[in-house]
Amino acid sequence: MAEFETISAREFARLVEVIGRLRRECPWHRAQTPNSLSKYLIEESYETLAAIESGEAAALADELGDLMLQILLQTEIASESGRFDLPAMLSAAADKLVRRHPHVFAQDSAASAQEVAARWEETKQAERKRAGIRSALDGIPPHLPALVRAEKLGERAKAAGMDWPDLRAVLNKVREELDETLAALDAGASPEAIAEELGDCLLALANAPRFIQWSAEETLRRSCEKFIHRFKQVEAQAALSSRQLSQLDAEEIDALWNEAKDRDR
Repeated sequence: MAEFETISAREFARLVEVIGRLRRECPWHRAQTPNSLSKYLIEESYETLAAIESGEAAALADELGDLMLQILLQTEIASESGRFDLPAMLSAAADKLVRRHPHVFAQDSAASAQEVAARWEETKQAERKRAGIRSALDGIPPHLPALVRAEKLGERAKAAGMDWPDLRAVLNKVREELDETLAALDAGASPEAIAEELGDCLLALANAPRFIQWSAEETLRRSCEKFIHRFKQVEAQAALSSRQLSQLDAEEIDALWNEAKDRDR
């Protein structure tokens, strides 16, 4: 174990040194700012997710390395301007984990993962109050993908005491919002008004998966992959008759789509 820790510390220190040298000697890296690098942080996060789903260890190790690079670059830039440095960031991260896991590092106890999650949220709420954050919905980044943000809003509202009782209630709300959307459409409402109703529908629907312990992002991502798979089957079937989808009518496309669904089943 001691040998492993020594190797890990040495490799970590080497990566930090490489990043520091890039900031000093590479024109591209010197020109970067936290804002200019933010898009790469997002891209690497999604590439890491793709590597996790692929199940390929080498790909995951590579993408985690790229993600670590972005984190350390941000930390190096912050250190250069005196905002914080790497030891402060690492120490704060460790302190937060210790503080939010009293069942491990203190005398508290937790018998299940659900209880741990509840304690974690309680601790976060207490921290937000001490920081002067009044609303349970404050502090959720506005630049999150809208689907993720919608789910987090629901989770925060639940922690504060407001939520649907069950999945059926959520789906009833979705049906209600769909009816309002159709009513707006039938009334000749403006595109903005119709979009508002659609947004209400999406907001409710984004919270449905968490009632079966799924994330909205993962649920939609799987459906996207399923759509791609079936769409390619429809394309292939159309190609067998030397035609493109644009040359088929709606009934023909619908028939090919149903055939693709049957094959998946």
